[in-house]
Amino acid sequence: MASGFFALLDDIGALMDDVALAAKVASQKTAGILGDDLAVNAEKSTGFLSSREIPVLWAITKGSFLNKVIIIPVVFLLNVYLPVAITVILMVGGAYLAYKGMEKIIDFFFHRHHKKSGYRQPELIERNEDAEKKKISEAIRTDFILSLEIVIIALSTVLEKELWLRITTVSIIAIVATIGVYGIVALIVRMDDVGYGLIKKTGGSGFLGVIGRIFVKSLPVIIKMLGVIGTIALLMVAGGLFLHNITYLHHLAGNIPELLSGLIIGLITGLLMYLLVLFARRVFQVFKKAVTIKKR
Repeated sequence: MASGFFALLDDIGALMDDVALAAKVASQKTAGILGDDLAVNAEKSTGFLSSREIPVLWAITKGSFLNKVIIIPVVFLLNVYLPVAITVILMVGGAYLAYKGMEKIIDFFFHRHHKKSGYRQPELIERNEDAEKKKISEAIRTDFILSLEIVIIALSTVLEKELWLRITTVSIIAIVATIGVYGIVALIVRMDDVGYGLIKKTGGSGFLGVIGRIFVKSLPVIIKMLGVIGTIALLMVAGGLFLHNITYLHHLAGNIPELLSGLIIGLITGLLMYLLVLFARRVFQVFKKAVTIKKR
């Protein structure tokens, strides 16, 4: 009886070792996209008053978990019955990310005069519930595409393993990715509150007071940096999706470093998508105006 019990423990230990090894390999493969995921979501989770930061971040985190609950079974089914659909979905997602990245660049260079209120602009977002919901929805949509790539990359590392090990490994990566990314984002967006707390406690003097002032002064800089890094990450992820799934582009890139070639492809794709969306909006406006005139 005892020997059977210890044999069972050995089997469980062996299974846990298999899971740990598979999860380690998958985490190494997804490390790059997790870094991009952090930069993108940190940028999208900021821009709110202190009282709204955590509720907004929690809403995005719940959306991220729901994304993965939807994505994991769908990806497993598509991988078995319709693998080409995964590539199509990634291409559509890449086009969306490239468009959002290019939209941010164009908005920065051509619409800056609308944002002269500076860092306190988040006050407008807090008072406008619709604007807040819109930003949360946009963050969750972006997370869906990034989560899809994370799940697919994680799955690709364990395709030859048993089904239970594939499901366990991908699920672990999905959970760790969500908790890790949004946990770090939560720490970033609360930096100023920690800083103010240290300043209040020490009166702004001493080592802790200096640290507090550094935290407070650093947050706006970090947010701006995350905005830039997040935009670059959007374009690089988008370009990488096309680069990895279109053989012609992969050969065309040649010896160009993957990060640079991904960024270039992302910029070109983003510009084309932006122009396409702009053209579609103009056509829709003309059509709508023509219908209005006809009704009169």
